[in-house]
Amino acid sequence: MGLFEKWFGKNTREANAMTKLNIGIILGSTREGRVSPQVGDWVKEIADKRGDANYEIVDIADYKLPFLGTTDGTEPGIAAWNQKLASLDGFVFIVQEYNHSITGALKNALDFAREAWNNKAAGIVSYGSTGGARAAEHLRGIMGELLIADVRVHPTLSLFTDFENGTVFKPNELHLTNVNAMLDQVNAWSGALKTLR
Repeated sequence: MGLFEKWFGKNTREANAMTKLNIGIILGSTREGRVSPQVGDWVKEIADKRGDANYEIVDIADYKLPFLGTTDGTEPGIAAWNQKLASLDGFVFIVQEYNHSITGALKNALDFAREAWNNKAAGIVSYGSTGGARAAEHLRGIMGELLIADVRVHPTLSLFTDFENGTVFKPNELHLTNVNAMLDQVNAWSGALKTLR
């Protein structure tokens, strides 16, 4: 391979990486002993094998967001949270069900941004005693208000069959198909909605 081919090939790879969509896998819990990092890492491992987008874990715990309305809003985590969301083209929410809904931490994080969510797509991977289905349905209503287009395919994980002792994540093989189908939709919609921003 000549110098031109090496240079051209390298620039093509860099250009492709720059034109790929940026998809954030958002961990929706901040509590001690949470299992969302295990689920998020599993989704990212599947996603990275696809090579169709740039995927990254976004942990809301890292931003140390105060409760909305309880401070003057100048905490650095608030600006950093909005900047991170603005850099993303789409999302996958890792959602756990608490009292038939999403966590307070996730709702707070959703409320701390507005325009950074708008005209982007999102998928949901949920878990709980009923697969987290009720939390996912609550999240869909919130996403509608924030102009986030939620995709149809929704992998649901059971605390009884996909977790050992409720703490060690051991997903059934059948979920792989649903995660890939959900990512197909997130990428297609994220690309389409990017034209609106």
